[in-house]
Amino acid sequence: MEKTYNPVVEITMQLGGVLRVELYPDKAPLSTASFAALVRDQFYDGLSFHRVVADFMIQGGSSNNTCAGEPCGFRLKGEFAANGVDTGVSHTRGTISMARSSNPDSAGTQFFICHQDAPHLDGQYAAFGKMLDGFEVLDRIASVPTGSAMDANPPLEPQVIERMVLVPGGYTIPEDLGRLPE
Repeated sequence: MEKTYNPVVEITMQLGGVLRVELYPDKAPLSTASFAALVRDQFYDGLSFHRVVADFMIQGGSSNNTCAGEPCGFRLKGEFAANGVDTGVSHTRGTISMARSSNPDSAGTQFFICHQDAPHLDGQYAAFGKMLDGFEVLDRIASVPTGSAMDANPPLEPQVIERMVLVPGGYTIPEDLGRLPE
């Protein structure tokens, strides 16, 4: 029997450093497949971590580099306990999770990575992987000066994702990504 591997994404930052994240298709298949397809299609290349809250999280994945939800043509069913899907993944330091509005099925392209443990998010947001390494890069991004919370904590110096790549392995992105029309 051929061994399958969880997909790994490398996030290379323009200012230097790499975040390596392992995704969990067995726990959050829709979030993993959609995110992996966006990485494959180079959607995130050149975008920024547009929201930075030290000791909480860094958020990216917006084509307009704001927290405002922009149409991406699809949305995902929220894979978290409060929405009927228990992934069993906790929001600990380095966890990657889908960002969303108050609508549980509104995740699209935006994601966040926990800078520190955030157990209050467990069961409320679709956690779908964890960092393997690059924690020094996470700490550097999380410590940059930001604008006000009223403006969604934008970093004063852009934290640009140079590129994201899906490391070759045993994961195949399903054709049906489980996306719902907007």
